[in-house]
Amino acid sequence: MITSYREAPSQTVRGGDVTFAYRELGPRGGVPVVLFVHLAATLDNWDPRIVDALARDHHVVAFDNRGVGASSGRVPDTIEAMADDAYTFIAALGFEQIDIMAFSLGGMVAQDLVVKHPDLVRRLILTGTGPRGGAGIDKVAGVTFGDILRATLTRSDPKEFLFFKRNAAGKKAGKEFIARLDERTNDRDAEITLTALRIQLKAIRKYGRSAPSDLSVIQVPTLIANGDHDRMVPTALSEDLHRRIAGSELVIYPDSGHGGIFQYHEQFARLAVEFLAS
Repeated sequence: MITSYREAPSQTVRGGDVTFAYRELGPRGGVPVVLFVHLAATLDNWDPRIVDALARDHHVVAFDNRGVGASSGRVPDTIEAMADDAYTFIAALGFEQIDIMAFSLGGMVAQDLVVKHPDLVRRLILTGTGPRGGAGIDKVAGVTFGDILRATLTRSDPKEFLFFKRNAAGKKAGKEFIARLDERTNDRDAEITLTALRIQLKAIRKYGRSAPSDLSVIQVPTLIANGDHDRMVPTALSEDLHRRIAGSELVIYPDSGHGGIFQYHEQFARLAVEFLAS
């Protein structure tokens, strides 16, 4: 049994007209935890400390959506279509019920999936994300390209700017996060293309300018987490999700940004494991 994300082999499964790339680890049996990843991310962008903590007691599955990383096809230009692809992938693996842990764009996709297939999900973790029509979501493209430029000028990884505050604690957490992502040296995924990134940003802009979804249909236990200074998907939107999803739990990490769960990875991993087991 593989319990280290660093060692989980990349695999593929055919779903509809797409060959999906994925990795899985942890004990088989029970309800699997499917990871929904963020903007511009591939299989290599999950924090191994969080994934490994989940995999001690859970079957964990990460995947590349259509047109991203090693998955075939063209990236959809709507969040709804991404959710449909996620459902196709889940069905291709034969899962009838899942838990979800989602971050940022992945949280938007997860919401659309649960709204359309409310019986599919047992427990839901939404981090660094917001609801359809949330104020400021349509500004993600500007923030993203601005921070990519800042990172290029300083020879840094853009995630250090996008995910973390630019104070001493944030800079330290950002570099440590990037180092964890680089621990895997073999069988790494293909990086997202600029074209695919632009299409994802277009989909997020549409999502931010759309009419809100009826999140009252989400009746499953839901954990919502974010940093208190999220510049990409404003922290207020996590609070909005908490109000709109009945019975949800909300955790806001202090002095942290969009990647608050990565800055506080030890605390968040413990919380996520306890939430899934409760």
